[in-house]
Amino acid sequence: MDRILRAQDSRTFGRMLRDERKALGKSQDDVAAAVGTRRQTIADLEHGKNVGSHTVFAVLAAIGKMVAITDARPDLEMIRAMLEESGNG
Repeated sequence: MDRILRAQDSRTFGRMLRDERKALGKSQDDVAAAVGTRRQTIADLEHGKNVGSHTVFAVLAAIGKMVAITDARPDLEMIRAMLEESGNG
């Protein structure tokens, strides 16, 4: 099963991208070259700064990731899973 990461703000999203990039052993320069942009743009994205959506999707593709849209409101199964993870279930 694929690992699912969740972010509801640009800073968290940027940290997730950075962590995934590093886990792949890629530098910001590597990703920038693959995307055709500057290293500073990758750094800006990883720090939650505003970059174009085309850059976001290109970076995701460069590190083998994609976007999935999910409902942020927990359903019953999500609540059960959260309780089990916390030891309260």
